[in-house]
Amino acid sequence: MNNNARLSLSKDKIKVLLLEGVHRCGIDLFKENGYSNIEYLSGSLEHEELIKKIKDVHIIGIRSRTLLTNEVLKYAEKLIAIGCFSIGTNQVDLISAKKKGIPVFNAPFSNTRSVAELVVSEAILLLRKIPEKNYAAHKGEWLKDASSSFEARGKVIGIIGYGHIGSQVSILAENYGMNVIYYDIENKLSLGNAHPSSSLELLLSSSDIVTLHVPETELTKNMITKKEIALMKKGAALINASRGTIVNLDHLADALQKKHLSGAAIDVFPIEPTSNKEEFVSVLQNFPNVLLTPHIGGSTAEAQASIAVEVSEKLIKYSNVGSTLSATNFVEVSLAPNVNKQRYLHIHQNKPGILNKITKVFTAKKLNIASQYLQTDAYIGYVILDIDGKVDSKEIMKELKSIRGTIKTRVLY
Repeated sequence: MNNNARLSLSKDKIKVLLLEGVHRCGIDLFKENGYSNIEYLSGSLEHEELIKKIKDVHIIGIRSRTLLTNEVLKYAEKLIAIGCFSIGTNQVDLISAKKKGIPVFNAPFSNTRSVAELVVSEAILLLRKIPEKNYAAHKGEWLKDASSSFEARGKVIGIIGYGHIGSQVSILAENYGMNVIYYDIENKLSLGNAHPSSSLELLLSSSDIVTLHVPETELTKNMITKKEIALMKKGAALINASRGTIVNLDHLADALQKKHLSGAAIDVFPIEPTSNKEEFVSVLQNFPNVLLTPHIGGSTAEAQASIAVEVSEKLIKYSNVGSTLSATNFVEVSLAPNVNKQRYLHIHQNKPGILNKITKVFTAKKLNIASQYLQTDAYIGYVILDIDGKVDSKEIMKELKSIRGTIKTRVLY
């Protein structure tokens, strides 16, 4: 990465706001690349305070508690990029961000191992009935009984969603001698001795442990209700470390109460506290055979450091050279620095004729366009132009901004 790239706005004037205790590796990376105007907060901000802060911010980094809604983004007058220091991006209104010309970056793979390790560990604890025995021991009871405890070896673990995390769970579980089956709406390459299930219903009825690894979509909301739970084997256990809306917890509680399921491990919830000071409430709290964890699947030191580096690198690269590679809501353009040219970035509504108007701004001044990159989707167009020579950019920027349909424009170098 070019640390000495000259931007239209000096790096010390580019304001970076990092919330929710983003790992210090992220701060270090920004500083190494010349960014000094950084505000770091260990927690999230209340709605009104967030609106107040975001007005002057150019780059914002959040985790899962901060909600960047359409209403909040209306006040983000200077914002050029959003970093979600997490796997998911459902805490951001992605369409609103796109329409404002703001790419959103995340770290979809960095905490894969951490989540997979937690899930397999919970599977073993549930098979051995550790939650109940731990609960009893704390009350002075001695539940030494082998009749309801089982080895992981030879048991069937059913993985719903065979993506990056699901496939890692598959590998770790097989190393313990478990038989792995999985179900995914897309065809996936089986790892090791894992086998795809022909249907969700077959997986549910065949598994001793069912674990969920799907994104939050309209298709996956309430994916597991009393209907699906009823298909599970009597005495099976359920693990959810994906999204809180996937499982109907009232229906799960009913199945536990009736002893249809032997236990569960839940790391994500439909409504979660916004801070460690807020009370956590769940219908599952009175069940001694349920492991409840506070959305910590990816909360290891290694994962958080890796996430901080990955997302910070993406934000810095976009700020420095305009690259949007791996942005979740934006057209993707991979760019390298080009310090021998002037680089102009133009984000606009995807309407006919705008590219021609952009090009004419330069050709009318007899400026040579050394290279031009354009990507579009249904909402926006993103064009990058490298111009030969050094010219006064003020007039050019004024003309670019005046083009009808312009959303954002910047000049680099």
